[in-house]
Amino acid sequence: MNGVFVIDKPEGLTSHDVVQYVRRVFKTSRVGHLGTLDPMATGVLPLCIGKATRIGQFFATAPKEYIGEIRLGFATTTYDRQGERVGIEQPFAGSLEDIEREMRGLTGSLDQIPPAYSAKRVAGVRSHRAARRGEAVEHAAVRVEVNAFELQNFAPPSVQFRVVCGGGTYVRSLAHDLGLRLGCGAHLTSLRRLRSGDFTIDQAVHLDRVSDSDLRPLDTLFSDWQTVSVSGIEERRCRQGNPIAMEAEHGFVRILNKQGEFLAVAVAESGWVHPRVVLTSTTSTDAGVASTQMS
Repeated sequence: MNGVFVIDKPEGLTSHDVVQYVRRVFKTSRVGHLGTLDPMATGVLPLCIGKATRIGQFFATAPKEYIGEIRLGFATTTYDRQGERVGIEQPFAGSLEDIEREMRGLTGSLDQIPPAYSAKRVAGVRSHRAARRGEAVEHAAVRVEVNAFELQNFAPPSVQFRVVCGGGTYVRSLAHDLGLRLGCGAHLTSLRRLRSGDFTIDQAVHLDRVSDSDLRPLDTLFSDWQTVSVSGIEERRCRQGNPIAMEAEHGFVRILNKQGEFLAVAVAESGWVHPRVVLTSTTSTDAGVASTQMS
């Protein structure tokens, strides 16, 4: 079993919980998810299975799209409704235009500070564990890309929004930062992921209904990349991880054999195609267990 399941993650489960469930159902340890969703969040959670776990790194920067709701008036310790209130409630006294202006100010390339209650590691320890022990947690700012942060509806004190952002962006932090910019505090109350790269909510299946037929096969992945076909000596060189003399446009390439088997992810440059990850080889290269998280 090699490919990707697109799961519609239910509220209340961690991404790791979903991975463990799929491992049990399909009796395989080789499962990893493409980008964490908080327990409160729902929606698209792609899971790589088998050999697909080896190419999770190439999905890391894929854009993600969300819809959700922010509650104005006070911040929380976790930046969402599951945390404790910080300070007293302060009703928002501005206008719709103020909200839209400050949301636009949180787009583009941003230096974002991850929440203290997150899976980021500090001195080798998950920061949410240190935060729950009452320890001070300080994260360095991380550069993230927010393509869109749009107001969809305002019913005081709730703001419904849409976000399109790059991997590694914390939508909780966007909600918190919006509250700071508006001067009233804010926190995230709901979040649903509609898209993760090429994987969309209309492709997603409920976790308790996932079956073999829902698997997106390995050879259907990265279909928008250029594809080269090899056979004979070139196929043997590819399986051994050796570069192949071949003209192709600069960038990522899928290498397939004449039978349509996805052999490797490669990079084309200067008349050569260099395999980066070989998915099948002349010797066994598929031992081991994939990391639970790949972005």
